[in-house]
Amino acid sequence: MTMNKVILITGPTASGKTQTSIEIAQKIQKNFNIPAVIVNFDSLLFYKEVSIGTAKPTLAERADILHFMIDIESIRSPMNAADFIKIGEAIIKEQLALGNLVILVGGSAFYLRALLKGMYQTITPTPEIKEKFENQNIDTIISYLKIHDPESLNNLHINDHYRLTRAALHFEMTGTKFSSQKIVHDELSPYDFSKVIHPWDLLHIYLDLPKDQHFEIIKNRAEKMFNEGLMDEIEQLEKLGFSTTERPFNSIGYKEALEWKNGLFPSQKECVERIAISTRQLAKSQRTFFKKMTPKLCFNPLLDQEKIFHSVELFLS
Repeated sequence: MTMNKVILITGPTASGKTQTSIEIAQKIQKNFNIPAVIVNFDSLLFYKEVSIGTAKPTLAERADILHFMIDIESIRSPMNAADFIKIGEAIIKEQLALGNLVILVGGSAFYLRALLKGMYQTITPTPEIKEKFENQNIDTIISYLKIHDPESLNNLHINDHYRLTRAALHFEMTGTKFSSQKIVHDELSPYDFSKVIHPWDLLHIYLDLPKDQHFEIIKNRAEKMFNEGLMDEIEQLEKLGFSTTERPFNSIGYKEALEWKNGLFPSQKECVERIAISTRQLAKSQRTFFKKMTPKLCFNPLLDQEKIFHSVELFLS
């Protein structure tokens, strides 16, 4: 029996999305006898070699429920949104055709919007222009955008080196601002997810909790990274020949850990604090995006588990 129902679980980083998605999938299978699968759209979870700094669900957590879009690529071959759509869309359609309920889970808002609303049109840069920009450090890219496309610079997170570089490439190739495409795209109601490009019946569950309480969870997660062996993971990757210039190493957690290793922090404690602050800043930008999305049901993951599953029961019945 073909299924067209998709449950979307979003929220800022460290808001309990992984645990909630697994619990929902288990209850659906037990109470409704409907197979459920989880499809990840958190971009860092695509990569096999990085786990501790990405808060990737463990093999034990994935044991009972089939997970997709995790550990599918090497950090030597970074994926972009187009790659994600090509692979992820095919998986979702296949699982729905098999009669499985799909639970989409993640925090990468750009990838989610690309999947559900379509992507901006992009221009393929010439090899010369691509080489010119990819060999520049991020400060040079930022200086370029300040002159040519300050709107894109304001729209993007300062740590999002990939999309900052893409905005610079777009202007160099076309002479037009990449942010102007965003304006056109925004006119198509980018936050109205009642209208998507797929024939899916969506239930959007948004998880969030009070900011002070959330920051405590974020700090605990940062400490847990080191307790679980973040530095050992980085050293092992260096032994395997990775240069630590690959894209995931610019992400929160790995970036600060490498800075501490290189002497930029006087102690592990200060490094952990920096990771927590950077994570809180990321959570703020994610919260801004997801709060604009409609329709959605909002829940506190620590208090509302029964309410969450009740909403799922209503959706399925």
